[in-house]
Amino acid sequence: MRADLDIIQDWIPAGSRVLDLGCGDGELLAWLREHKQVSGYGLEIDSDNIAQCLLKGINVIEQDLDKGLGNFASNSFDVVVMTQALQAVQYPDKLLEEMLRVGRQCIITFPNFGHWRCRWDLARKGQMPVSEFLPYTWYNTPNIHFCTFLDFEELCHQMQVRVLDRLAVDRLHRHTLASRLWPNLLGEIGIYRVSGPSLTDSQIAV
Repeated sequence: MRADLDIIQDWIPAGSRVLDLGCGDGELLAWLREHKQVSGYGLEIDSDNIAQCLLKGINVIEQDLDKGLGNFASNSFDVVVMTQALQAVQYPDKLLEEMLRVGRQCIITFPNFGHWRCRWDLARKGQMPVSEFLPYTWYNTPNIHFCTFLDFEELCHQMQVRVLDRLAVDRLHRHTLASRLWPNLLGEIGIYRVSGPSLTDSQIAV
């Protein structure tokens, strides 16, 4: 399983009902079903990925995340997961609000555009960075919202969203002392677990 998904699964209790937004080929849901008896759905827009989900026996719905989650009732899921898609949706704040409506907790990962390599490339070249970490040029990137850890946490504060856990990891998904001390500068990828303001500590315990 992908390294980031291995980190995420540790935050998902056994027997949970999970909604995976942009679920890809269903790798996470398939692993959770086998090892943690998790049930749920994946949302995906790519037809090849949908076909792979179906081969794995994953309940998958073809759905554009920018259309919202209006087809799901409030509190339908224990955990809603979205990996590497927050920066690519049209209205991240609206989608986060919808995720917290349909799920008790949300797990979100996104690339940190405040990482020192991004800052260095922009300062040195005067151009948007292109690297293994950010492989697209400015005109063909799927990323339409360039977000840092501080940006995301400020959004959470404005929306009264509780940050329960945060990991700042490098491209190999290693969490080091340096990235813990200076996450916005040294973390390449953010992995967050959040909840709405109304849940008690006993309700959010993993």
